[in-house]
Amino acid sequence: MTHSLPCPCGSALPYTACCGRWHAEHAASGRLAAPTPEALMRSRYAAFVLDRRPYLLASWHVSTRPDDLGAPEPGLKWLGLDVKRSALQDADHGTVEFVARSKLGGRAHRLHEVSRFVRENGEWFYVDGDLDGDLRN
Repeated sequence: MTHSLPCPCGSALPYTACCGRWHAEHAASGRLAAPTPEALMRSRYAAFVLDRRPYLLASWHVSTRPDDLGAPEPGLKWLGLDVKRSALQDADHGTVEFVARSKLGGRAHRLHEVSRFVRENGEWFYVDGDLDGDLRN
């Protein structure tokens, strides 16, 4: 992606000033630098759009991480991300509710999830999520 293209996460910032910096930091140092659960979730969405599987696996908590992520299905097109809410339960636990839209084979798909995140050694990780969930407590 070039410096001027908008970030796939929908922030309206250029990719390099948004999720691209978290992807670049990880590629350079192996460190996950996203400062909040929402920033990590947005960077994971951008990683799905850009097929950055190493970043996706690294940002997935070891307790729930799959061994491998297969290639995206041919023709899959990501259409957008809408972050509904994000919250910190404490300094090291957070949740993000989002809707991600995609299209495959002429059919629209909608993923509505409340994702759980944990921070360990200063790095945020995606743990898991409830589909069609709600963040209300």
